[in-house]
Amino acid sequence: MVVIISIIHVLVCVAIILIILLQSGKGADLGAAFGGSSQTIFGSGGAATFLSKMTTIVAVVFMLTSLGLALMSAPKAEKSIMQTTPPPVSQEEQAAPQSEQPVQPINPEDKAAPQPEPTQAQPAPAPESQGGTSAPAGQ
Repeated sequence: MVVIISIIHVLVCVAIILIILLQSGKGADLGAAFGGSSQTIFGSGGAATFLSKMTTIVAVVFMLTSLGLALMSAPKAEKSIMQTTPPPVSQEEQAAPQSEQPVQPINPEDKAAPQPEPTQAQPAPAPESQGGTSAPAGQ
């Protein structure tokens, strides 16, 4: 399907280029170029009416093929972005506590058993010298 529309699109592009190039500017008639009277080649209506209608038709076909090709080449979305985003949270829900259970107050009588304090390392006793007690240094 894409190949068929692409071929039609290319043919319409070439046709619109040729039709626009065939149109004459202001004051220049295609019939006058061949030495005859103006506006007799394409009938009594002249070239402007016929070529302007062809330009309109080819331009509409060009727009439709362009739109069709753009829609066919767009990636297919599996889910909408609205389905993947979570719903917004109101301010009341943000202010409410996260858990539904009330917080239990701490009762001072229900203290756990006190833990023993860490003991400090005591210095090792000095070795006793021979001969009994040591004399004070000042005597």
